[in-house]
Parts: sequence; C-alpha cells; structure tokens
Amino acid sequence: MSEQQYLWAPTPDKPKRGRVWLIVMLAVVALVIVGVLLWAFLRPGNPAAEPTPSTSSTPTASASSTPTASPTSWPSPTQAPVTSPPPPQAPDLGAFRANVSPVLADAQRGLQIVHESDPQEAVQNIGLLQEDAGRLADVIAPGSIASQWNSGLDTYAASLQTLRSAYENGTSADRPLSDTTSALKTLNDIVAGR
Repeated sequence: MSEQQYLWAPTPDKPKRGRVWLIVMLAVVALVIVGVLLWAFLRPGNPAAEPTPSTSSTPTASASSTPTASPTSWPSPTQAPVTSPPPPQAPDLGAFRANVSPVLADAQRGLQIVHESDPQEAVQNIGLLQEDAGRLADVIAPGSIASQWNSGLDTYAASLQTLRSAYENGTSADRPLSDTTSALKTLNDIVAGR
C-alpha cells in the first residue's frame, strides 16, 4: 500500500482587514482624546486662558449675561483701577541751571553763527536751535520760576520760527534776529535769577 503524502502548503493569504480596522480605530480614539484635552484646557472661561478684552466702555460689577456650560467657582475678573505715575519732581534751582545753562550758551553762539551765515546755512542752524529749544522744554523748571520759564521759552521758540521763515522767504532777518536774541537773553535772565 502506498502512503499518501501530505505536503504542507501555506493557505492563501486572507486580507488583513482586521489589523487595518484596529489601527484606524486606535487613531480615531487618540484624536478624540486629544480633542477632549484641548477643549478642557483651552475653552473660554478657563482661568488658564487669556482674558478677552471687553467692548463695553464702562466697567460693571454685574454677572455676565451669557450662560455658561458649567458654573465655575473662579471670581470674575475685574478691571484694576487706572493709576497714573506721580508727576516728576521739579529740581532745585541749582540743578536746573546746571541742566539748561550749557544749552542756552550754545544757543547764543548758534545765533551768532546764524547771523554770519548765508540763508541756506542759517535755516539749517536755526533748525538745530529749534531742536535745542525742544530739549529745553523737556526740562522741568522749579516751581519758583516755572511760569516765567515756560512763557519765556514759548516766546523764544516762536521767535526762532519767525527767524527761520524770514531766511526761507528771503526777507530781512535783522528784526527777527534781534527779537530772538532778546528772547534768549530773557531766558538767561530767568535762569540767573535777575
């Protein structure tokens, strides 16, 4: 009798759809978990989220009119009172003189240069003097001379503008130059206490 031989042969491959579905389902579950975590930590009203600016022009202490999904025990944010920094203190007269005297001396020399320059150079030099006048306006004057200083500085700045216009327009600058020199002398007198 002859023996039957059995050959072991692999069975044809079945499609491995079960593994594919398992991978797809795990990916979906992971996305759902990530979505829930993002919603939990980034939802509006959560203290960790940044506050959104209010569109109302006046602050109110009343509760929000929009209903929330779940009541929270966190206190509602209130607007902090707006405080302005204290005004800078005026220096004493000695410190004020030390700050402005060099600029005033430069202005006097600058006006001499303007007088000796041609019109185009004079306009440029007057522009520098106007910048110096702006810096002088930034220096806080002591209370004892503040009103005189501010008034004198306004007069000086206006006379510089008139002088500049005279040179730009080609008109005689003798009178505006004299007025500017006089306004500068007034500032020097105020600083010197005369």
